[in-house]
Amino acid sequence: MKRVVSISLGSSAGNKAAEVEFLGECFSVERIGTDGSLERAVERIRELDGHCDCIGLGGIDRYLVVAGRRYEIPDGRRLALAAKQTPVVDGSGLKDTLERQCLIWLAEQGIVDFRDKRVLLVSGVDRFGMAEQLPALGAKVIYGDLIFALHLPIPIRSPRQLRIIGRFFLPLIRRLPFQNFYPTGEKQEASQPKHSKYVEWAEIIAGDFHFIRRYTLSGLAGKVIITNTITEANLALLRERGVSLLVTTTPEIQGRSFGTNVMEGVLVTLARKRPEDLTSQDYLSLLQRLNWPPRVVRLQEGVH
Repeated sequence: MKRVVSISLGSSAGNKAAEVEFLGECFSVERIGTDGSLERAVERIRELDGHCDCIGLGGIDRYLVVAGRRYEIPDGRRLALAAKQTPVVDGSGLKDTLERQCLIWLAEQGIVDFRDKRVLLVSGVDRFGMAEQLPALGAKVIYGDLIFALHLPIPIRSPRQLRIIGRFFLPLIRRLPFQNFYPTGEKQEASQPKHSKYVEWAEIIAGDFHFIRRYTLSGLAGKVIITNTITEANLALLRERGVSLLVTTTPEIQGRSFGTNVMEGVLVTLARKRPEDLTSQDYLSLLQRLNWPPRVVRLQEGVH
């Protein structure tokens, strides 16, 4: 049996293990949270090194991307280099392929019409596939990178602005401890709504669920959420808050949607290549064979 394990800086309350089959191969997929402890994450990766097929980095990125440029985060690099034998991925390969395809599929199927819809993408540099695809589908987008990561009430309103601001800020931001601009550990379990006018403006909220849960939980009634890494408890919470439609870009596995880093680990294992040797076309070819549909859940009765 193939084994893919995500070591996450997130809360251990979201831990989950499941067995599933992909393209005739049996997989054990697992998510282990370290409650914000970088040291514990390094320790767990070292323990797993050589004893599983791929390790995913959860609750942290190794790279932030804007306009085709990658900016490496030192904390993410430290985690990745803790493994000497086992490949390590952070989900970047799927954020640039699967998530683009998900948006196109939603539009083609008539599930979400993005034309002239107001979309709040909570972080564009974290979801660069979405960042480019949403305006291509006709959406009016606010990128919340400065609002939610740096707590500056400055909306970014175009991919061009995102590129300019990203090239200025990312070389500086990447040197900060990751916890300074992304919720880890117990912060992932607590809501602290901010800048509500941007949430109220939006008809669709997209991007990383931990940003969404931390900062946008008030005022979600009637909105569409496009995200991933959703547990059964998260689903119940969104239903309670009045969200009309939930879409996860990764498929449902035994009651939850695992993160892009887990699912990228599955693709790397199936490809039998090192992550650095895989191209976007390699990912797209595998995704075509896997035919993973997005998870679409209508959360309110009578909503169509």
